[in-house]
Amino acid sequence: MNFAVDVKENNTEYAVKLKGEIDAYTAPKLRESLFPLSEQENCTITVDLTDVSYMDSTGLGVFVGLFKNIKANNGEFVLVGLSERLRRLFDITGLAEIIDIKSNAEGGLE
Repeated sequence: MNFAVDVKENNTEYAVKLKGEIDAYTAPKLRESLFPLSEQENCTITVDLTDVSYMDSTGLGVFVGLFKNIKANNGEFVLVGLSERLRRLFDITGLAEIIDIKSNAEGGLE
């Protein structure tokens, strides 16, 4: 499975670009890459999912844990670039109501 995590840092703001599939095989890499960032006070993590072609419940679980960790540390968590399929996944699970999801026009990463 090809999966890549690219993190750009600017003080306590992180722009994360993901590429590939997020599933049981790649979720541990995602967790290892992002959880240490989420433990900082008042950080902002924006995750661009434009190049994510597939995500299963394991990936959703990583994002839920990340969201909880960031909120516990008074941070902000934003998702951008969701395909129609990924957006539907977040809508169906109710996560779209608690996680800040922006369209590319609103908050896409450069």
